[in-house]
Amino acid sequence: MNCFHNFLNEINNHSEKIGNNFVSLFILKIKMMSKLGLLVRLEAKAGKEKAVEELITSAVSLAEKEGYTTTWYAFRINKSTFGIYDTFQNEEGRKSHLGGKIAQALMANAPELLVNAPVIEPLDVLAVKTA
Repeated sequence: MNCFHNFLNEINNHSEKIGNNFVSLFILKIKMMSKLGLLVRLEAKAGKEKAVEELITSAVSLAEKEGYTTTWYAFRINKSTFGIYDTFQNEEGRKSHLGGKIAQALMANAPELLVNAPVIEPLDVLAVKTA
């Protein structure tokens, strides 16, 4: 933590060169770092890969409306394996998301589109690299 404080002090010492807004945004970003996440794995039935892809990519508009979801990613691992990774600032947000519209849509479509029920794994975020 000492290196981190030294880094912040260095930024503050040069804030006239880089602007005080940078320092404020940097500190806010650190305070808002997501600590909790979910990793969801989806295995599409043969011939249903496109439908699974469309289902999860269309869910981004729902994720954007969730104030408690910090980040949300839909991804493909191979032809038939897909996933969702999302992060939250607290357990309340994660639980709310699990009962939200995206989860409802996944579960409603799972019997038709997926080989098995989605595998949903809660996780703790240990470290983050941002742009």
